[in-house]
Order: sequence, then C-alpha cells, then structure tokens
Amino acid sequence: MLAWLMRAKRWARHPPSARRVALVLGVVAACLAVAGAEWLFGWPDWLRVDRLKP
Repeated sequence: MLAWLMRAKRWARHPPSARRVALVLGVVAACLAVAGAEWLFGWPDWLRVDRLKP
C-alpha cells in the first residue's frame, strides 16, 4: 500500500506527458475494441484448442 502512495505522490509532482497519456488511452481503447468484438461476434472455431487424445 505504501508503494502505491509513493507512486501517486511522484505522479502528482511529475505528471506523465500528454504523449504517454495518449499512448495508454490508445492501448486501453484497443483492448476494449478487441474484447467488444469477441463478445459481439464470439470466438472463431479455428482458434479453439481441441484436447488431443493420447
């Protein structure tokens, strides 16, 4: 818990650049887009893993 407070203190004094914030928001948006597409269209059959019988 203390480590998170120290990190928050450092971010409050030295906030990240606008470019880094845009990068993080872009990555989050891409992840949400992939998750939304997977939820909307489902998982394709060719990506499913079938259990191999020995």
